[in-house]
Amino acid sequence: MSLFSKRTATSPVTSYLSAFSKNDPHAVDDESSTPASSLSSSTTSDSEDTVIYDDDIDNADGLALPPRPPNSSEVFSTVHTEFGHCSNPKYRYLSQHTSGTSIPGHDDQNPEPPYYVLLSTYISYLLLICLGHIRDFVGKRMRPAAYRHLMPSDGYAPLNSDFDSFYTRRLKTRMDECFGQPVTGVAGRTIQILDRISPDFNHNQILTGSRTRALNISSYNYLGFAQAHGGCADAVETCIREHGVSTCGSRLEGGSSNLHVLAEALVAKFMGMEDALISSMGFATNSTFIPALVGKGCLVISDELNHASIRFGVRLSGAQVRMFKHNDMDALEALLREVISQGQPKTHRPWRKILVIVEGLYSMEGTLVNLPAIIELKKKYKFYIWVDEAHSIGALGPHGRGVTDYFNIPPRSVDILMGTFTKSFGSAGGYLAGNKDLIDSLRIRGHSGAYAEAMTPPVLTQVVASMASIMGIATPTMTRFDSSSTLQPSEAYHHPGPAPMSTLPTWLCLPPHLADGSEGTSRLRRIAFNSRYLHQGLIKLGFITYGHPASPIVPLLIFNPGKMNMFHRLMKDRQTPIVVVVVAYPATPLVSGRVRFCVSAAHTKEDIDTILRACDEIGDVLDIRHGVRPRWTIDQVCARALDLVQLS
Repeated sequence: MSLFSKRTATSPVTSYLSAFSKNDPHAVDDESSTPASSLSSSTTSDSEDTVIYDDDIDNADGLALPPRPPNSSEVFSTVHTEFGHCSNPKYRYLSQHTSGTSIPGHDDQNPEPPYYVLLSTYISYLLLICLGHIRDFVGKRMRPAAYRHLMPSDGYAPLNSDFDSFYTRRLKTRMDECFGQPVTGVAGRTIQILDRISPDFNHNQILTGSRTRALNISSYNYLGFAQAHGGCADAVETCIREHGVSTCGSRLEGGSSNLHVLAEALVAKFMGMEDALISSMGFATNSTFIPALVGKGCLVISDELNHASIRFGVRLSGAQVRMFKHNDMDALEALLREVISQGQPKTHRPWRKILVIVEGLYSMEGTLVNLPAIIELKKKYKFYIWVDEAHSIGALGPHGRGVTDYFNIPPRSVDILMGTFTKSFGSAGGYLAGNKDLIDSLRIRGHSGAYAEAMTPPVLTQVVASMASIMGIATPTMTRFDSSSTLQPSEAYHHPGPAPMSTLPTWLCLPPHLADGSEGTSRLRRIAFNSRYLHQGLIKLGFITYGHPASPIVPLLIFNPGKMNMFHRLMKDRQTPIVVVVVAYPATPLVSGRVRFCVSAAHTKEDIDTILRACDEIGDVLDIRHGVRPRWTIDQVCARALDLVQLS
């Protein structure tokens, strides 16, 4: 059954038996999986996900399934589900760095395109700029009413100068179709697009009222917890009944609720740190707590590709800032030697504090931080480390604990671990984890603690439920690495194992497949397989990709600005519509525009096949295959997926 195919008439008995088998979670073959969505069409239905027995059975001459509520396993078996079902154990991989192997550098992971590609890209921008300025010059004289916002009027200066707004007006606006695609519903494995048209070259967008269901490869739903069905969603509903939706219920002194305190304890346990604090906004976690840690007389050494929230927080702090080349450990060590030997400017006094800030996984490049090398430099030069794990927490490591887990590094060798709940956990907000004295100090000194609103109970419940699903919940008889735990003795990790009952609300009740951690482990291994398969598959097809094979973010380089919009449109207009994210300047360098695929555990192997086949066809149309490696055919890539994953 396809989501997009029209409903055909069937006999009552056939309809009943077909629906019953599809709703039976135990009737799934070991080799079966959710097929990829197919047959593009539009729908105006208000339902986000159609459950199979809603219409097919109620109209079948009175025959109906036994009256029981749907569970997540049943929803998994539908084509258009939020989380694709894949019971084949071969499509799993352990996300872990192999000890003794080198970590590829940024330059090794970023091959250069042919010169004609760069030349044509520069020429494209040159033509757009020249034509844009000519249009501005002529338009101000021929159509002054259309340029009123850029010209002085009634004694008032223009709000924006024509030069400052030139890129937005003449380049970005023409490509807004691929930058701002409106969607609705849950950002799961599939998502609904709001269809629209523009009669004036994207200056105005008009919604047609129809919707198109598409395969979603554009959301940070790394572990697939952004679901409206299942154990976590049920836990959130229970929380709403218990606590409501506001932050004012069950409050303690200091502005925190009991649930807030429990969530912070669980985060600390999950991260393997002494203590943790939770902030209601991921961006604010960096921008408001960095000034609480460093100030005048301190030095911040920042990777050149760090997120805007880090840059903003450092500017607010008043500390001196030095940047080093992205992920270049030789450049970092040379900079450390210089700043330590020279001290503060003018006075040359020793720095009060040196803080190195890096990201675990860089969202635009898909590269991993070389954390083992930074730890060695820390031992040598005695500085503090702040690791932003917004994209790596939950998505990397055999236990989902991020880059420290992936590299098998004790988490307490890092001073501050920062992360967000908006990606892998399907929630909102951010956290800081470290030693208790440091976290207690940040609670008082950080601006978020005093001025920001606390997280609401439903949002906290989503964090607790999803995190407990990854860890598993300890039973009274379970030891730290007991055989009943999801962590086998051979995989024993220095982090605490299952989540203790003391860190969970008494009313929280997860289904068995979440409470024992088995589904969490499966999700971690599914995203590891999907990430490597897509990354290596694109390379074998001849595309230039950036990033580490373990990264769930897979950038595919397009370069030419004219091809960005076409790639987005061709993917969306396929028989199986695919939603992608196109990224361009200023988020990336001017000539390295790219498509950024965001892989999820919710995707099946067939979904990745569909994406690779689409890229294979569109790559020839747009001439974006510029890789120099030996190429495979698309059939070879799909058939040898397991070999590709092992190669990474």
